[in-house]
Amino acid sequence: MMTFTDHPLYVLAMLCFMVVVSVYAAKTKVGGKVGAALLVIVFTAVLANLKLIPSASNTIPLYKGIFTYIAPISIFYLLLGVNLQSIKKAGAPMIILFLIGSLATVMGILIAWFLVAPQQTLGDDGTVIAGMLTGTYTGGSVNFNAIALEYNFQEKGVLYAGTIAVDNVITTLWIVVTLALPPLLRTFWKDKKVKASNKTIIPEEKNAMDMHAFMWLAFLGIAAFYASDLMKQLFPQIPFILTLSTIGILLAQIPFISKLRGSHTLGLYLVYLFLAVIGAYCEISAVVELQQVGFTLLLFTGLAVLLHGIFTVLLGGLAYRDWEMISIISQANIGGGTTAIALAESFDRKELVLPAILVGTLGNALGTYLGFMVVGVL
Repeated sequence: MMTFTDHPLYVLAMLCFMVVVSVYAAKTKVGGKVGAALLVIVFTAVLANLKLIPSASNTIPLYKGIFTYIAPISIFYLLLGVNLQSIKKAGAPMIILFLIGSLATVMGILIAWFLVAPQQTLGDDGTVIAGMLTGTYTGGSVNFNAIALEYNFQEKGVLYAGTIAVDNVITTLWIVVTLALPPLLRTFWKDKKVKASNKTIIPEEKNAMDMHAFMWLAFLGIAAFYASDLMKQLFPQIPFILTLSTIGILLAQIPFISKLRGSHTLGLYLVYLFLAVIGAYCEISAVVELQQVGFTLLLFTGLAVLLHGIFTVLLGGLAYRDWEMISIISQANIGGGTTAIALAESFDRKELVLPAILVGTLGNALGTYLGFMVVGVL
């Protein structure tokens, strides 16, 4: 029987309210140092763990809807304000750093495997989990599930759910880490920002949405999503998000569309809504209930991601000492393109929004291959 805490309208209202609270909190002296992106995750995670809204173990269709529709459309809207000139200089560094981050993921998984020895607790499932985590920490959940399906791992209900719970917790914690990394690293090693040739700063007046802009943006967002979905059905090998991003990039070059007011504001709001669900999925109790298996998964995954971060910072710092760009790249690996965009917005690096999308797509392409490679190695 549905309770009021499961009602989709109540949950949606609470998610929206968390965005309101986070944006206001980010305007305070203390909150300004943290940022609205992190605050909305933390606030919503508290609500979910207090059982005031559903969490991962009792998820509702609303959450899936936000993951399926809202997150991709938020990327589309943010891309409408991006000029292709913005990646002339940021493109190559982002790709190189992303490849470094992907290599760091594989190194982290393999080293953590030999240090933690999860196979002693997980048995043969350990190698599959290692491959799944390699996939998701290179590209995303698409790669995670591709490897799981190959080995029918989704049929192992409790262990599959536990792995997802651990992934959610570690991913959420890593968002906190990547937000805090740049100011922390600057105290030890001064950075040099990689400047884009044409930083796509969006003027304040362009954020003032009117009826004319809203009706066009609503139409464009839904139509682009539908067109991308049709393309996915016709050409399954082409990633959906790549098609949607391409449409957004092409439309952004049309003066009439690029001048529509409010696309950035609308996109950023939808990103915050997506991040709120990420916070709701950070369910500590689901990990605790697995006891020894949960502890092993948490230790293995946490150490692998920590090693990824260390290798990415060290190797990335030698290549391009831009701590904000390195943090965004690491987040693109661990959390995916949408959270990487949120990081770029938090750092006011709008010129890195499009590169973050592009490397996120690259991660989707590489993740499954690297995941299967790790399974084969182990």
